[in-house]
Amino acid sequence: MRKAFKNLLLCFLTASLLLTAGCAGGGTTTQSASQAAQKVVLFTNADKEAVEAMQKTLNTAGYEGKYVVQTMGTSELGGKLMAEGDKIEANIITMSSYFIESAQQKYNMFADLGFDTKAVAKYPAYYTPILANTGAIFVNTQVLKDKGLPLPTSIKDLTKDEYKGLVSIPNIMDSSTAWLLVQAIVSQYGETEGKAVLAKLIQNCGPHIESSGSGPIKKVRVGEVAAGFGLRHQAVADKAAGKPIDYVDPVEGNYTLTESVAVVKKADAATTKLAMEMAQVIIEKARPDLIKIYPVALYQGETVTDLNKAGNPKVFAKPLTVELLAAHQDFFKAAKQ
Repeated sequence: MRKAFKNLLLCFLTASLLLTAGCAGGGTTTQSASQAAQKVVLFTNADKEAVEAMQKTLNTAGYEGKYVVQTMGTSELGGKLMAEGDKIEANIITMSSYFIESAQQKYNMFADLGFDTKAVAKYPAYYTPILANTGAIFVNTQVLKDKGLPLPTSIKDLTKDEYKGLVSIPNIMDSSTAWLLVQAIVSQYGETEGKAVLAKLIQNCGPHIESSGSGPIKKVRVGEVAAGFGLRHQAVADKAAGKPIDYVDPVEGNYTLTESVAVVKKADAATTKLAMEMAQVIIEKARPDLIKIYPVALYQGETVTDLNKAGNPKVFAKPLTVELLAAHQDFFKAAKQ
């Protein structure tokens, strides 16, 4: 009987030890999950080159393994921002500045940056730009020669009959680069004449309206079209590399859009603090790489070559908002009909 009791007691002790070990194992799992949850989540609409520059900088600064990056298109990330506000999973956003401003107005979701950015222009306290893109016309000089086409000096030149089927532009429904085009047309010609100019331009593009801001330069490079509208720095780089590409600062103007970094307010103070540190590193350490890819000076001490200075810089007449973008998207759709 005593032997049986001892055996029973031994079983209870063994079970107790196993249960304790199991609980300890469960605690380890919980701790791992907690550590994963505290990783900074970065949502971005930036191009691959910009993402790589930011990641390289963060890793070099000792943040490797402390963050995850999710890339999205401008429309997708903008939709999440406007629908989810501070409930969005991200701790850091790099995004077209007008979307950040509109989301802040709607949700008050971004924390003031806790560092001096030293930006050349004045920006709201809750964001600062990581890069800027400037619009321009570019051409394939060999195609122009083969087709006997004159070098265009304006966006309106691309609406001439001789350019039919030989022009490529981005679609404002998908790409913010197209906003640089639409804004230039509206500012120069007004809405009535501007609609006619845009309608003829769309007709001349035919199937060459691209969902990506880099789509037009790709078609111009291979000679599928003679001319396009897109990012000025891409054409400057192509010409410098010896490709048969040239660029034109149109009479309608070179407009610029910035993409900025902002930190989302979260209840988790430790993760928000880490996110703020990483945002500062991106601005202070990644800019030397970013300005090489997107050569627009944004901060004190930055310089760019004369080639990368737009010949006819202009600024948006109205504050950029999601509502203004929607209005210009409607303008584009109406011209397309």
